[in-house]
Amino acid sequence: MITVDRLRAVLAPSGSCYRADVLVAQPSDRPLPPLRGWETGAAVAVPTSGSSGEPKTVLLSAAALTTSAELTHARLGGPGTWLLALPTTHIAGVQVLVRSVVAGTEPGVMDLATGFRASGFATAAHAVLAAPGRHYTALVPTQLARLVAIDGPGLAAVREFDAVLIGGAATPPALLDRARRLGVRVVTTYGMSETSGGCVYDGLPLDGVHVRLTDGRVEVSGPVLALGYQGGERFGEWFRTGDLGRIGSDGALEVLGRADDVIISGGENIAPALVERVLTAQAGVREACVVGLADPEWGQVVAAAVVADDPGAPPDADDLCAAVGEEVGRFAMPKRLVFVPELPQRGPGKVDRKAVASSFG
Repeated sequence: MITVDRLRAVLAPSGSCYRADVLVAQPSDRPLPPLRGWETGAAVAVPTSGSSGEPKTVLLSAAALTTSAELTHARLGGPGTWLLALPTTHIAGVQVLVRSVVAGTEPGVMDLATGFRASGFATAAHAVLAAPGRHYTALVPTQLARLVAIDGPGLAAVREFDAVLIGGAATPPALLDRARRLGVRVVTTYGMSETSGGCVYDGLPLDGVHVRLTDGRVEVSGPVLALGYQGGERFGEWFRTGDLGRIGSDGALEVLGRADDVIISGGENIAPALVERVLTAQAGVREACVVGLADPEWGQVVAAAVVADDPGAPPDADDLCAAVGEEVGRFAMPKRLVFVPELPQRGPGKVDRKAVASSFG
């Protein structure tokens, strides 16, 4: 279990970073197998979900974690008081506590035992917002959507934060637009356990972090990189992610989703994220997940699971498919589209694509 006090001990410059001090981002205190060589420089270990392969354990040094926190504060306008509204079994939650340690502030903690509710967020935010100085929190898109759904205490509270980091999954443009119109200071983030959490904010890398594309794949370098995977080789200068991206004329990175999720239909490569962005931009659509289904003629066909704003009066499916055809191309139009009450999750803010695909039968 990761706590602020335990983090202070392993992040202290004079503290030991050997196995006995390594904190593991999981509910139990099960110790890691013996660490050897370069692995003994680890302060925190973050197990991956294994959604794209065998589960791995990411080993992060104190220097990488604290540097990430310092660069985040520099980008946001200075240290502040943080509200923890994410589990500390994932890097995003861990980093909220690391940033608090680096800032020398005591974080507020939201009780997530019964799930995330706007009223609970407002209650937890009250004490944080009463502290002097700047105020920050980190959320996943689903949480943000619940806060801006109605004009209530949750929305009033989230408006008061100097920055609200949003990550963990792609955020629908319509949700970002709505939140910003309502006065929420949203900052989109891109990163992962291997980069100590978010390292690209609103498309631009943090100072000292570098991003490049190799064969369309996003690669990252800089002082925030993890040491490596336990039992594997130490990372080199550049970390090759599993994500596809493109860099605009303004130098901003646009992430197009995971390379493993690309749908190949009739010889065309289709990035699900592009189709999802079109769908979620349509009136009446709250969320969407696009997957590829095996097909004897096309190899794969595009299938979409859509969550409507009003389940009793969903938008017209043909209109949604037509919008995809107009903006992405006819080859990307969903061959199957179903409306679902919610999308299955496999972590904070991450849609379980395998579960979505299996739901089509």
